[in-house]
Amino acid sequence: MHGIRVAAMVLVIIGALNWGLIGFFDYNLLGDIFFRWGGERTVYAIIGLAGLFAAYRFACKCCHPGCKCCGKANCRSMKK
Repeated sequence: MHGIRVAAMVLVIIGALNWGLIGFFDYNLLGDIFFRWGGERTVYAIIGLAGLFAAYRFACKCCHPGCKCCGKANCRSMKK
C-alpha cells in the first residue's frame, strides 16, 4: 500500500507542476508529451484518480488498524 501512496503523490505533484506551467507560461507539458501517442486524456484521468486518492488520505488522517474511516485501530482521529 505504501507504493500506491507514493505513486499517487508523485502523480499529484506532476499534475500540479503541469498546471503551474499552464498558468504561468501557457505551456502544457503533459499535453505535448502524450498528445503524440493519443493518451493525453488517459494520463489526465490517472492523475485525477491520484488526486482523489490523495484527497481521501488527507481527509481521513489515520494510519492504524481499527479506525472508523479506514478500519485500523489506534487511529489519530479516534483519540480526539
